[in-house]
Amino acid sequence: MYSTCNNSFEKSSELDEYWRALTYEQGLSERTVESYYRDLLQFSKYLIEQGSSLEKVTTGDINDFLAQGEWRSSSRARKVVAIRSFCRWRIIMGLAETDPSSSVSSIRRETSLPHVLSIEEVTRLLDTPKATPSGLRDKAIFEVIYGAGLRASEVLTLRLSDIDFDVGFVRTIGKGDKERVVPLGREALKALRAYLQSGRSQLGGVGKMKAPELFINSRGRCLSRQGLHNIVKKHAQTAGLPDFVSTHTLRHSFATHLLEGGADLRAVQEMLGHADLSTTQIYTHVGTAHLQKVYRETHPRAHRE
Repeated sequence: MYSTCNNSFEKSSELDEYWRALTYEQGLSERTVESYYRDLLQFSKYLIEQGSSLEKVTTGDINDFLAQGEWRSSSRARKVVAIRSFCRWRIIMGLAETDPSSSVSSIRRETSLPHVLSIEEVTRLLDTPKATPSGLRDKAIFEVIYGAGLRASEVLTLRLSDIDFDVGFVRTIGKGDKERVVPLGREALKALRAYLQSGRSQLGGVGKMKAPELFINSRGRCLSRQGLHNIVKKHAQTAGLPDFVSTHTLRHSFATHLLEGGADLRAVQEMLGHADLSTTQIYTHVGTAHLQKVYRETHPRAHRE
């Protein structure tokens, strides 16, 4: 059995070996491995229903599988990547001579702009947690995510040694096990100090053994992804913010506000940990509304008929 988080999957011998290659050789994140694996299991089940198998798959099988599902374009595109990766791996391992996925057309992903909060909305969220042990933790989490643009997985795995209070930096390990160092502002450092001085030691009981992670839950154990999600939703609701608010919304807002303030696109790319500049460029589209607003308010001929 293969299990990640709360999911478990039955594996064939080939998928077992492929899973090992994804996990240990390609260095993909756990969530990516899980998604690819689930896609391949779904594809394998479809093939069995059609009287075929992964070992006998054809280009027609792949196209038929992609055509029969009612998936979003992003999900369909991921399934193509997962199937192609598996087919190429079989050739490398000497399990197949031809690649039936080579002539399968790529799926164009729909480009959707990320949700972004205004600076005023972010401030409301950051000011919502109260000065209790858990509230100090929550405020510190929000300040670090918005202050450094961290992903949920990155903030959950932070340790105290990853914060440089003297210089004002946070060190994190992102996708593909790539390390990056991102500046932390005065407010984020202030919130972290308050949490460490008056919050963390209280969580789980004074003097009790704590998890090594920087941010812990009320029992002193490492904070889970679901726990973080609930924290964001609770405070967003209290602040009267939209239902879509998540940790990623703060990360998107971090990038957008930097660009609107005049930050260089490549600097933002570096801080976000994007391997490709095109991934970061989506925030230039988000910033267009800001540019239009500035233009309308400041250009002398913007309001002329």
